[in-house]
Amino acid sequence: MNKDTIEGNWEQLKGKAKQQWAKIGDTDFELLAKGKRQEFAGKIQEAYGKTKEAAENEISEFEKNCGCSSSDRAA
Repeated sequence: MNKDTIEGNWEQLKGKAKQQWAKIGDTDFELLAKGKRQEFAGKIQEAYGKTKEAAENEISEFEKNCGCSSSDRAA
């Protein structure tokens, strides 16, 4: 997979994430790309007033639906 393909895939994924979590700032989505799931969950908690468990569940569901589980990403 070349760099352009990877960047294009990330832009699509980021667009889907922005649709789901519109209250979260653009730079915060980079946390997902960097595998900083707990920090991103914290952003969901702040923006939407959710519990930690609910935020983590939303991320898991998002990953499952987009086919981008954290086990698929390189650390």
